Amino acid sequence: MKVLCVLFITLTIGTSWCIAQSKYTPKSYLEKHNKAAKQLMRETGVPASVILAIAIHESAYGNSRIATYLNNHFGIKGKNSSKKINSAYKGYDSTIASYRDFVGLLQRRKSTQPLFLKHDSEDYHSWIRGIARSGYSTSGDWSRKVLATIDRYNLDQYDEKTTLN
Repeated sequence: MKVLCVLFITLTIGTSWCIAQSKYTPKSYLEKHNKAAKQLMRETGVPASVILAIAIHESAYGNSRIATYLNNHFGIKGKNSSKKINSAYKGYDSTIASYRDFVGLLQRRKSTQPLFLKHDSEDYHSWIRGIARSGYSTSGDWSRKVLATIDRYNLDQYDEKTTLN
Protein backbone atom coordinates (compact mmCIF):
# COMPACT_ATOMS: atom_id res chain seq x y z
CA MET A 1 0.00 0.00 0.00
CA LYS A 2 2.86 2.34 0.88
CA VAL A 3 4.48 1.71 -2.49
CA LEU A 4 1.24 2.49 -4.32
CA CYS A 5 0.85 5.76 -2.41
CA VAL A 6 4.41 6.83 -3.20
CA LEU A 7 3.94 5.84 -6.85
CA PHE A 8 0.67 7.78 -7.07
CA ILE A 9 2.19 10.90 -5.49
CA THR A 10 5.24 10.70 -7.76
CA LEU A 11 3.09 10.37 -10.88
CA THR A 12 0.81 13.21 -9.78
CA ILE A 13 3.72 15.56 -9.11
CA GLY A 14 5.46 14.53 -12.32
CA THR A 15 2.35 15.04 -14.41
CA SER A 16 1.64 18.41 -12.79
CA TRP A 17 5.23 19.52 -13.41
CA CYS A 18 5.07 18.46 -17.07
CA ILE A 19 1.77 20.25 -17.61
CA ALA A 20 3.10 23.40 -15.95
CA GLN A 21 6.32 23.25 -17.96
CA SER A 22 4.57 22.94 -21.33
CA LYS A 23 1.95 25.64 -21.08
CA TYR A 24 1.90 26.29 -24.81
CA THR A 25 2.40 24.18 -27.88
CA PRO A 26 3.19 25.90 -31.20
CA LYS A 27 -0.46 25.48 -32.21
CA SER A 28 -1.92 26.79 -28.96
CA TYR A 29 0.50 29.72 -28.90
CA LEU A 30 -0.53 30.77 -32.40
CA GLU A 31 -4.23 30.31 -31.63
CA LYS A 32 -3.91 32.55 -28.58
CA HIS A 33 -1.66 35.29 -30.01
CA ASN A 34 -2.29 35.58 -33.77
CA LYS A 35 -5.14 38.07 -33.34
CA ALA A 36 -2.92 40.46 -31.35
CA ALA A 37 -0.17 40.19 -33.95
CA LYS A 38 -2.61 40.86 -36.79
CA GLN A 39 -4.08 43.86 -34.98
CA LEU A 40 -0.61 45.33 -34.44
CA MET A 41 0.19 44.70 -38.11
CA ARG A 42 -2.91 46.66 -39.15
CA GLU A 43 -2.01 49.50 -36.76
CA THR A 44 1.71 49.75 -37.54
CA GLY A 45 2.61 47.79 -40.68
CA VAL A 46 4.93 45.32 -38.95
CA PRO A 47 4.11 41.90 -40.46
CA ALA A 48 2.21 39.62 -38.10
CA SER A 49 4.54 36.81 -39.17
CA VAL A 50 7.52 38.82 -37.92
CA ILE A 51 5.87 39.61 -34.59
CA LEU A 52 4.83 35.99 -34.03
CA ALA A 53 8.11 34.44 -35.19
CA ILE A 54 10.23 36.67 -32.97
CA ALA A 55 7.92 36.05 -30.00
CA ILE A 56 8.04 32.29 -30.60
CA HIS A 57 11.81 32.31 -30.98
CA GLU A 58 12.55 34.57 -28.01
CA SER A 59 10.03 33.05 -25.58
CA ALA A 60 10.03 29.35 -26.54
CA TYR A 61 6.34 29.56 -27.50
CA GLY A 62 5.60 31.56 -24.36
CA ASN A 63 7.10 28.89 -22.12
CA SER A 64 10.37 30.61 -21.14
CA ARG A 65 10.85 31.84 -17.60
CA ILE A 66 10.75 35.49 -18.65
CA ALA A 67 7.56 34.91 -20.63
CA THR A 68 5.97 32.98 -17.78
CA TYR A 69 6.94 35.31 -14.91
CA LEU A 70 7.32 38.67 -16.68
CA ASN A 71 4.98 38.38 -19.70
CA ASN A 72 8.05 39.30 -21.80
CA HIS A 73 7.83 37.43 -25.11
CA PHE A 74 10.57 39.37 -26.94
CA GLY A 75 13.59 39.31 -24.64
CA ILE A 76 13.46 43.06 -24.07
CA LYS A 77 15.72 44.15 -21.23
CA GLY A 78 14.57 46.58 -18.57
CA LYS A 79 13.20 46.89 -15.07
CA ASN A 80 10.74 44.56 -13.43
CA SER A 81 9.26 44.24 -9.97
CA SER A 82 8.92 40.47 -9.88
CA LYS A 83 9.37 38.67 -6.57
CA LYS A 84 9.39 35.30 -8.36
CA ILE A 85 12.33 35.76 -10.73
CA ASN A 86 15.55 37.76 -10.55
CA SER A 87 16.06 39.01 -14.08
CA ALA A 88 17.47 41.84 -16.18
CA TYR A 89 14.44 41.56 -18.47
CA LYS A 90 11.54 43.97 -18.48
CA GLY A 91 8.30 42.96 -16.81
CA TYR A 92 4.87 43.58 -18.34
CA ASP A 93 1.36 43.49 -16.93
CA SER A 94 0.21 41.33 -19.85
CA THR A 95 1.42 39.57 -22.96
CA ILE A 96 -0.27 42.14 -25.19
CA ALA A 97 1.69 44.87 -23.39
CA SER A 98 4.86 42.99 -24.33
CA TYR A 99 3.71 42.74 -27.96
CA ARG A 100 2.89 46.47 -28.06
CA ASP A 101 6.22 47.41 -26.51
CA PHE A 102 8.11 45.31 -29.06
CA VAL A 103 6.45 47.14 -31.95
CA GLY A 104 6.96 50.43 -30.10
CA LEU A 105 10.65 49.60 -29.72
CA LEU A 106 10.91 49.11 -33.48
CA GLN A 107 9.17 52.46 -34.00
CA ARG A 108 11.43 54.27 -31.50
CA ARG A 109 14.82 52.94 -32.61
CA LYS A 110 16.51 55.01 -35.31
CA SER A 111 17.99 51.85 -36.82
CA THR A 112 14.55 50.26 -37.39
CA GLN A 113 12.42 53.34 -38.16
CA PRO A 114 13.22 53.16 -41.91
CA LEU A 115 11.63 49.70 -42.09
CA PHE A 116 8.21 51.32 -41.63
CA LEU A 117 8.72 53.48 -44.73
CA LYS A 118 10.57 51.02 -46.96
CA HIS A 119 8.75 47.72 -46.46
CA ASP A 120 5.12 46.71 -46.44
CA SER A 121 3.51 44.17 -44.16
CA GLU A 122 3.95 41.33 -46.66
CA ASP A 123 7.75 41.69 -46.97
CA TYR A 124 8.71 39.74 -43.87
CA HIS A 125 12.18 38.82 -45.24
CA SER A 126 13.22 42.48 -45.37
CA TRP A 127 11.76 43.18 -41.93
CA ILE A 128 13.70 40.31 -40.34
CA ARG A 129 16.95 41.29 -42.09
CA GLY A 130 16.48 44.92 -41.02
CA ILE A 131 15.75 44.01 -37.42
CA ALA A 132 18.79 41.72 -37.36
CA ARG A 133 21.04 44.45 -38.82
CA SER A 134 19.78 46.88 -36.19
CA GLY A 135 21.43 44.82 -33.47
CA TYR A 136 18.22 43.44 -31.97
CA SER A 137 20.05 40.16 -31.39
CA THR A 138 23.77 39.52 -31.11
CA SER A 139 23.42 35.95 -32.34
CA GLY A 140 24.80 35.52 -35.85
CA ASP A 141 22.14 33.03 -36.91
CA TRP A 142 19.16 34.83 -35.35
CA SER A 143 17.59 35.93 -38.63
CA ARG A 144 17.99 32.45 -40.14
CA LYS A 145 16.23 30.90 -37.14
CA VAL A 146 13.40 33.44 -37.15
CA LEU A 147 12.86 33.01 -40.91
CA ALA A 148 12.87 29.23 -40.43
CA THR A 149 10.16 29.68 -37.78
CA ILE A 150 8.03 31.64 -40.25
CA ASP A 151 8.48 28.90 -42.85
CA ARG A 152 7.95 26.00 -40.42
CA TYR A 153 4.62 27.32 -39.14
CA ASN A 154 3.51 29.16 -42.32
CA LEU A 155 3.26 32.36 -40.33
CA ASP A 156 3.04 34.45 -43.48
CA GLN A 157 -0.58 33.30 -43.68
CA TYR A 158 -1.30 35.95 -41.02
CA ASP A 159 0.19 38.79 -43.08
CA GLU A 160 -2.04 41.19 -44.98
CA LYS A 161 -1.24 44.12 -47.20
CA THR A 162 -1.52 47.30 -45.15
CA THR A 163 -1.51 50.85 -46.45
CA LEU A 164 -0.06 53.02 -43.72
CA ASN A 165 2.51 55.05 -45.66
